[in-house]
Amino acid sequence: MDIRHTPVRFRGFSLIELMIGLLLGLIVSAAAIGIFTSNSNTQRATESLGRIQENARVAYELMARDIREAGGNICSRNLPVANVLNNAGAVWWASAPAVRGYDDGQPFPDAAFGTAAGQRLAGTDAIEIVSTSGSGLTVVSHNPTAAQFQINVSNHDLAVGDIVLACDLQQMSIFQMTGPSATNNTVVHNTGGGGPSPGNCSKGLGFADPIDCSTNGQSYSYGANSQIAKLRAVRWYVANNGRGGRSLYQAALRNNGGAPAVAAEEVAEGVTNLQFEFLPIGGATYLPATGIVDWRRVSAVRVVVTLQGGQGTIAENVGTDGAALQRQFAHVVTLRNRLP
Repeated sequence: MDIRHTPVRFRGFSLIELMIGLLLGLIVSAAAIGIFTSNSNTQRATESLGRIQENARVAYELMARDIREAGGNICSRNLPVANVLNNAGAVWWASAPAVRGYDDGQPFPDAAFGTAAGQRLAGTDAIEIVSTSGSGLTVVSHNPTAAQFQINVSNHDLAVGDIVLACDLQQMSIFQMTGPSATNNTVVHNTGGGGPSPGNCSKGLGFADPIDCSTNGQSYSYGANSQIAKLRAVRWYVANNGRGGRSLYQAALRNNGGAPAVAAEEVAEGVTNLQFEFLPIGGATYLPATGIVDWRRVSAVRVVVTLQGGQGTIAENVGTDGAALQRQFAHVVTLRNRLP
């Protein structure tokens, strides 16, 4: 049987068909890329906002804790203070009130504005807070003549050079611990050279106005169950962080080898501005630092923190019009020691 085959003619895509196919592919690819880019930007914005909120929580919680305890001690409030440190007015941590603010144009008395890492930036407010640190130690006995306290434990965190606060229901004294070098249940507050700096101008811890800085001074004996604790002094401010951005810093009083020193630490990045307003006791409105006449009458602090997401080498311009995200948070903190 004769079988004849009809030749099959194969045809490819025409140029027009190819171009239409490429165009459709480009449209689909562009749509996919647009969706991916949009989702990526949304994710970056969400992550940036999450970091801002987390840094805001850290900044507020730590600052609020210090502000809330300003002027607090482990005995009673509004006690007269006998400060027997040598040249107590020469350093902020020895002479500052419980709370003190600095407006954005007011530098610290001992430190000018600067732009280096850790230096407070002009145009941002700052605050100083003084209180006690920890729960305190109980006094068993006190010998003013020998300048010695006996406390209830020998295993404690006090060391030579610490700035210490002693108090009862009558008064409060601030002095430097001069001994002993080994941990035991004795706390010495002697005078004389060769000891830690700045040292004490008097062994007497009694309150007087002005303070008696003679060797024996105004004698006062703290009785059993009086309390001793470290003095806590901190500053909160905004500074450049050395990575192209700004951060919130805390400068705190430390014992550096037996001598008081202020050490600054970065607390939260992305904090670009810090503003404080203060409410006087009986006042109707919050005032800037320049409007406060008597810092002893401040009862509450309004804190406004401005944060920006992604700074310096990790800038994330995912906000409106391609700018970085910014958020501002405001909180009010009441001073427990100034409550009615």
